[in-house]
Formats: sequence, structure tokens, C-alpha cells
Amino acid sequence: MSSEYAKLVASFSPNDILAKWPEVTPLKKISGIPRSAESDSSNGSHNNTELFNGHDEEQIRLMEELCIVLDYDDKPVGAGTKKLCHIMDNINEGLLHRAFSVFLFNEDGKLLLQQRADEKITFPAMWTNTCCSHPLCVPSELGVDADAKDVNNLDNAVHGAKVAAQRKLDHELGIPFSDTPLDQFTYLTRIHYKSASGAEDSKWGEHEIDYILILKTKNDITINANYNEVKDYKYVDAKELQEMFEDKDLVFTPWFKLICQSFLFKWWNNLSDLEKYQDTEIHRLL
Repeated sequence: MSSEYAKLVASFSPNDILAKWPEVTPLKKISGIPRSAESDSSNGSHNNTELFNGHDEEQIRLMEELCIVLDYDDKPVGAGTKKLCHIMDNINEGLLHRAFSVFLFNEDGKLLLQQRADEKITFPAMWTNTCCSHPLCVPSELGVDADAKDVNNLDNAVHGAKVAAQRKLDHELGIPFSDTPLDQFTYLTRIHYKSASGAEDSKWGEHEIDYILILKTKNDITINANYNEVKDYKYVDAKELQEMFEDKDLVFTPWFKLICQSFLFKWWNNLSDLEKYQDTEIHRLL
């Protein structure tokens, strides 16, 4: 991504974002579970028939979930549908949202990978880390339910990402909440990246600030994969993952490759001492 694009994203104030994308519901108007102001029309320059032609009905339905739209500094601006946030036209114009990536390691130090289902609208059939998804723009996943009120506080945002991660590990892999207690997640850092889904001319893509979460679990956790979300899964050690990267027949998500190239293996070698890798930075892998 060019520095001109980074400058474009950084130039937007919250008001600029709301003016450019009127489908985004401003944060101050959100109460309980928000609804996108114009969810049925949040489709950029494409109509729904063209965008969703041939796609799975359940995955189309999930495109109406509400992501947290952000400014360049990871400050929430409002709620935008998953569809709005993942249309490449909107991404190329600078629309940014929040995500999380979970790396689940068992007692043997093996990492649980998943292969995304063929039905996925974005990045189908690609291998990736354990779970990658988005906090919803609701109080619990913004991290501001109960006593926490500051939506811009990083600790609150981290808590919201952990709540979302617990939900999605259950939804995608059938791992029950009892195997993923919130206090077992370790937050490390944030990365900012942009990528088209597959070919550069794809209608879909990602532009996210991604919260990196490490989860260390027992060997015998329950996995009951949702095959509308997950095509396959496997535990690997570091050597096995390196061998997978060398296999020309396997395709990996761009964020997973970025994280592996920049961070993963040093984390993997220090699972008992992860705190030294925690920071408050946003690493711009653009």
C-alpha cells in the first residue's frame, strides 16, 4: 500500500468519515444493538445481486453484522455493516474497521490453524490462524458495558476484543466458553493492514486494525467445527508450519503471512514470557 493511501486514511476526521459514508451509524446514536442507518443500501458502487452472486446464503446474512468503524488512531467512529466495510471500493477510499486475530496454542506448544470454508465471501479456502473476525459495534465488544465507559481506552477495547474472540471461537470452531476463559487471553499488540481478497481486482477485501490475542489452552479442548465457516483445521508445530508455507498448493490469508513474517515465531519461542512483547503501538504493515 502506498504512503499516499496511508496519508489519506490519516487525514479523515470522524466527521469526514461519517460524511463520506452516511451508512455508518454514529457512535453517539448507538444504544444497545445498533442498526446500520441504510443497511440495505450499504453496497458502494455495486448492487447486491452483483456483489453476492453465487455466494452462500448464511454468509450473505452475516454480512449484515455491524463492525466498529475506526479513524486512523483506532478510535471508534460508529457502526458499519460487514458488507460496507469489506467492499474494496470503500476500502480503497479509506474505510477502516476493527478486527482481532486469535493464536491458540495447546499444552504441547502447537498452534491451532484453520482453513476458511469455501463458502466464505472473503478469503475462501485459505489457511490462517485459529480465528480471525471482528468485534461487533455493541457495548460488550466495544468494551464499555458494566462500569467501563471510555470507548477510546485501550484496555476497554482489548476487553471487547476478547469477548468477541470468545464468541467467534465458539461460532467457528465450536470451542465452548469454558475452554476459552477471558482471563486466559493475552493481548500483545495491534497491526494495521490492507489487502484485497485474492486477486487485486476482487470486489472484496480487508482494511483493519487487528488486535492480536494469544490463548494457551489444554490439549483436550472440545472442537466441533462449523463447516459453513471452517473447511479444515489442524495443530502444527513451528517446523510443520514452515513446511506448509513451502507447499505451493496451499494459500494463506495475507494477515496471517504478515504476522508470521513480522512476529509469530519469536512469540512462539517465548510462550511462557509473552508479556515482554506487549505494547500499545499500532504496527502499520501497509
